Amino acid sequence: MEIRIGVRDVAREVTFESDSTPEQVRSLIAEALSSGSALIELQDDKGGTVLVPAAALGYVEIGSPEKGRVGFGSH
Repeated sequence: MEIRIGVRDVAREVTFESDSTPEQVRSLIAEALSSGSALIELQDDKGGTVLVPAAALGYVEIGSPEKGRVGFGSH
């Protein structure tokens, strides 16, 4: 699923694909914000880590899980 994160005072969004469920992403973000963590840490679908400063978080748009791709994918 696609995750888009808006960061304050930055014109471009942080956009990446993740294998996490929408509930997992929501939980990670809520936990980081409620605990006063300096960073929000999320995993992309390639095994990479995306770090966003919690204080600069503008918004998070969590896409729905993909139903399947059309075309010649290697999945």
